[in-house]
Amino acid sequence: MLKLENLTYRYEHLVMRFDLQIQAGERIAILGPSGAGKSTLLNLIAGFQTAEKGSLWLNGENHTSTSPAQRPVSMLFQENNLFSHLTIEQNIGLGLHPGLRLNSMQKQTLQQIVSQVSLENCLTRLPAQLSGGQRQRAALARCLVRQQPILLLDEPFSALDPALRNEMLVLLEQVCHERQLTLLMVSHNLDDAARIADRALLIVDGNIHYDGSTNALVAGTVSEAAILGRKVASI
Repeated sequence: MLKLENLTYRYEHLVMRFDLQIQAGERIAILGPSGAGKSTLLNLIAGFQTAEKGSLWLNGENHTSTSPAQRPVSMLFQENNLFSHLTIEQNIGLGLHPGLRLNSMQKQTLQQIVSQVSLENCLTRLPAQLSGGQRQRAALARCLVRQQPILLLDEPFSALDPALRNEMLVLLEQVCHERQLTLLMVSHNLDDAARIADRALLIVDGNIHYDGSTNALVAGTVSEAAILGRKVASI
């Protein structure tokens, strides 16, 4: 589903290099200190940044040099990036057609996604008329209507209060299960990561320092947990 082979990117003095293989339907948490390269990894996969060398395979096809629009991925950021002058329905519809000229099948898809994220009663409202959690639901819906198999999340819920963040994590888990999405989620919250992903990548200085169980990091049963501020259990 997703394979990175010696994918290399240089940022100032730091050379980042990633080798990674992810199966279809896997959920991966991406953890690590600030500036380690977590968001860079997502941006390389999405095509927003270009690797110096190496290869990137998505869905069995080489996408090392393809544009972001041609890659089978959707990406959700911390900022919801909704257009303030468009209704929620229009904002979500942009994921299907930039001119909002939707055919009957696309309109049906939009309604199905809207129902899944519980925004049926908000379609005619503007973003400013919604809560923070509802705006993030709309941003997630805009990703989902594109019906791409890979979903990339760059700390999309970190600015929400604990109750709303919990609500979004429950929704995300449900959506990924029902649609069999391959998920990569950057998070600074290890407990949130453990709720979503069994497998975690720990990025340190632009390299994958750990690739293994998320719960092992939470429990401190691996030495790498100390990098995340967890107490390492004595063996």
